[in-house]
Amino acid sequence: MQLLRRVAGMTGLMLLCGGAAGAQEASAQKASQPAAQESPKDGAPMALTLKRAIELALQNSKEIQVAKIQASVADRAAQITKAQFMPNLYAGSGAGYTYGIPETPGGRAPSIFNVSYTEQVFNEPLRGQAKETQEQAKAQRILLEDAKNSVITRTAMAYLELGKVRHSLDLLRKEQESAEKILQVTQERQGEGYELPVEVTKAQLTKAQVIQRVLQLEGREDELEVFLRYQLGFSEAQAIEVTPEDLPGEAEQAGDNLVALAMTHNAGLQLAESDVRGKEFRLKGERRGYFPTLELVSVYSVLAKFNNYSQFFTTFQRNNFNAGIDMHIPIFSAKIKADIGLAQINLEAAKVNLTNKKTELTADVRQKTRRVRERDAAKEVARLELQLAQQNVAVFQSQFAEGKLNLREVERARLEENEKWMAYLDANFQKQQAQLELLKTAGQLDKVWQ
Repeated sequence: MQLLRRVAGMTGLMLLCGGAAGAQEASAQKASQPAAQESPKDGAPMALTLKRAIELALQNSKEIQVAKIQASVADRAAQITKAQFMPNLYAGSGAGYTYGIPETPGGRAPSIFNVSYTEQVFNEPLRGQAKETQEQAKAQRILLEDAKNSVITRTAMAYLELGKVRHSLDLLRKEQESAEKILQVTQERQGEGYELPVEVTKAQLTKAQVIQRVLQLEGREDELEVFLRYQLGFSEAQAIEVTPEDLPGEAEQAGDNLVALAMTHNAGLQLAESDVRGKEFRLKGERRGYFPTLELVSVYSVLAKFNNYSQFFTTFQRNNFNAGIDMHIPIFSAKIKADIGLAQINLEAAKVNLTNKKTELTADVRQKTRRVRERDAAKEVARLELQLAQQNVAVFQSQFAEGKLNLREVERARLEENEKWMAYLDANFQKQQAQLELLKTAGQLDKVWQ
């Protein structure tokens, strides 16, 4: 009976655990169904589009996380100076032994308990510093957006290059088969006395070169896979499938249009403009340093008789309250003049930097626009060369069927076709690289993945 009770208890416990696990699994599937779709079984490759790869990179990038933290730090730093223009209430005690006139190092009378209140009302140098730190916080948010653009660029380039490398590997493996057939035919003809030994060496060299290129591309494929897994937050064993994609048509725009867009959206130019605004706030505040400063102050204190107040003052009062304003009017201040000079120099340097950024940006956009056009022309040349090589293969195959050519000539034509294929893939990827760099400079990377 005890055994039966134990078995029944264990069965009930397993049913309860199974039911709870089933409920949790069902709720998890309802809450995050897309995530479940993107977590295939171990060994199953993950099929990704370019858009989805960029989305995952933006979600899992460590660089973006650091940039977000730095932006938060800048926001908190800006609030520190701004907080002086808000109410500040402090409570404390200045109790202690006194001999002679009761006083503390801060100038206040010793008190058992005190409450002080301060609030800056009019302090233009301090207000200028506060506005400058706020502008610096905005600049940090610009850096956050720039970090996102960098992640998008690197992820897109790695994704596109991985597709190109895998396609090139398929072509090279076909080249390897053709090179082996050429070597075999050449060795047979050499054994029959129709070929010189140098032809065999040439065929061996061709095969060795193909194998070398295969190994190089396999190494590059592994590097790109490791990089993408890290960027996308995948495990080390997760296989990735990519599909050959072209960038959207919006990536190709006129140079003049992109120059205008870059003047508005380029991160480096926005940072320079933000720096100028911050320096202008600082200079404006420092120039107003000759204005009076006004601060609200109040103090409440509870005094004690053991501090000998009755010996030095005619009247003793335990509870004391003082409230009013603390005003300072500068008559002569060398520090204010020095602060104005420093702020002026900093502003001039920021303006010169902004002018240089605009000039460099215009030249950079135009140069990268020309590079895109050059890469596009190179892609068209590679496409026509590939088309010609494919037509030659078709002609050679028909001649081989008629007995006019041997197998070696056909395989050499196929080798040439594969070479042209890989040249076309390289030209296409170089054009995509140039487009991504141009869009990043113009601040238009959102067109790649939205």
